Amino acid sequence: MELVEAYLPLIWGALIAIGVFMYVLLDGFDLGVGILFPFRKSDEDKDVMMNSVAPFWDGNETWLVLGIGGLFVAFPLAYALFLPALYLPVILMLLGLIFRGVAFEFRFKADRSKHLWSKAFFGGSLVATFFQGAILGGYIQGIEVEGRDFAGGAFDWLSAFSVTTGLALIAGYVYLGSSWLIMRTEGDIQKWAFGVAKKALAAVFSFMVVIMLWMLFLYSDLPVIGSGADGMTEEVIMQRWFGVPNIYFTPIVPLIFALLALVAWRALAKGGETAPFLCGMGIFVTGFVGLAISVWPNVIPPDVDLYEAAAHPSSQLLLLIGALVLLPVILGYTAFIYWVFRGKVRHGEGYSH
Repeated sequence: MELVEAYLPLIWGALIAIGVFMYVLLDGFDLGVGILFPFRKSDEDKDVMMNSVAPFWDGNETWLVLGIGGLFVAFPLAYALFLPALYLPVILMLLGLIFRGVAFEFRFKADRSKHLWSKAFFGGSLVATFFQGAILGGYIQGIEVEGRDFAGGAFDWLSAFSVTTGLALIAGYVYLGSSWLIMRTEGDIQKWAFGVAKKALAAVFSFMVVIMLWMLFLYSDLPVIGSGADGMTEEVIMQRWFGVPNIYFTPIVPLIFALLALVAWRALAKGGETAPFLCGMGIFVTGFVGLAISVWPNVIPPDVDLYEAAAHPSSQLLLLIGALVLLPVILGYTAFIYWVFRGKVRHGEGYSH
């Protein structure tokens, strides 16, 4: 039993990471389609774009509930620190998602106000995406903690780094959205999406390089981990990447990222329909792995780890049973929906008609 209790925080950490990552990956392409919405002028093209994601968007958000809900039940201290530190961007993100969701329901039924719901779809998608990236940046740069309480201010999250990660996520979602349209559409929309995807991929590559280098120096003012009288102190991100034995395997991550970007670029140049989207998913995977390397084993950077923030083992075990029952259901539902609504979306066809 003691062995099980020792691994419970690791299991829950993995489940929460999977939930958040699946949300970013799956909801990313439909938010990207929303950001691209105003760049097609005809309502017919916009109908096709919206219909390409209409069967999936609400199911994709299930993963966000799993990730945030899991944080609340399994790591209550982390939740109590995370939310007050990032309260404003979280609220703005949720408002953006609400506008995007309402636009899905109302735009197809509107007549004179259709253009307003098109703007709501775009604006909600853009706001939600930027603040998701800003939340990520605010989280990575660290949360000020005293004892077991948040000790910072309401705008501590707002920095040049968090703005950069917000813009980077917009570029990433635009790439996912455009490569999704390449797979799901044809004709003029597909041709246009190829051009957008090339520009977005170049932006994603540039942002990823800048953020990777920036992250190496985020905690450079903190003392290095040691064994002095003060015990364990902070370990800077650069040491997590380049210290022994990590140095022997961590360089693989940026190499895989560069290779995926190259394969995606060549696929776009050759007119490939599936490879650009799959490579985009792989690029997000490498970014997620890089983030995990940079903050592990902390659940709240720079110094609150999984075990310190974990709920009582009996609570984690009870909730884990429910999560393990529901997770296959969510995966099965997701796979079924994507299978049923596979294929191209054409003018006059769609889930919302």
